[in-house]
Amino acid sequence: MQRFLTLLFLPLLAGALTAAHADESHAVSGPLTREDFVAAVSNNFVSHFNLEGELQLELLRSWSAPARVAREWTVDMAEYPALMAPAMLARCRVLADGQIAGEYTVTLHAALWRDAWAARQPVSANATFDPTLLEVRRVDFLRERDALPAAVGDRSFVFARAIQPNRLLSWRDVARRPLVRKGDYVEVAAIDGLLQVTLKGLAMENGAQGDTVTIRNPESRKDFTAQVVAENRVQIRF
Repeated sequence: MQRFLTLLFLPLLAGALTAAHADESHAVSGPLTREDFVAAVSNNFVSHFNLEGELQLELLRSWSAPARVAREWTVDMAEYPALMAPAMLARCRVLADGQIAGEYTVTLHAALWRDAWAARQPVSANATFDPTLLEVRRVDFLRERDALPAAVGDRSFVFARAIQPNRLLSWRDVARRPLVRKGDYVEVAAIDGLLQVTLKGLAMENGAQGDTVTIRNPESRKDFTAQVVAENRVQIRF
């Protein structure tokens, strides 16, 4: 379904207000400005792609505003690009008071600014995630697509590899802290309704909370899968 985003122009004051009508103003029709057109397209993009951060769009070619005035302007996106990118084409039409006033194919330059993590000092591999070792930088996520957002990160993460100072962090630099480690014995809870049986099992792989991991029964030597629920604890539900 096409998304519609309406630009409502603020009423303009016409003439001086008399004492008898001091609380009244009169709306005057206005043209569609380049700035309002770009703002409407930007808002449509944010909604369509569910973007987080500050989206900045610029028209890379000349643009001719509709040769009329209106009380209500609507920018209707006819075709979006498949993906967000630094340079894009899009098609739209402009409605003036509900009537088509122009159809456009626009070339856009885009930037999506968000806060990202960068290393303030050397970081050791497998260390628990610690924001005091990092700093926040404002970066364009359309160019730094793998940058790690500053909204991500707590003690449930570890640094997956050593990181040098001043380097922007990526998703490959962090991982969920494993609660189950390969080669360790863990407690296995087998649950069937109200019945619960516990036994020991050998973890065959690492797993963070919520992960499904392979566990080996040390007596039968048979493998099965279970979900990680806590430190050295997994469960199976029947």
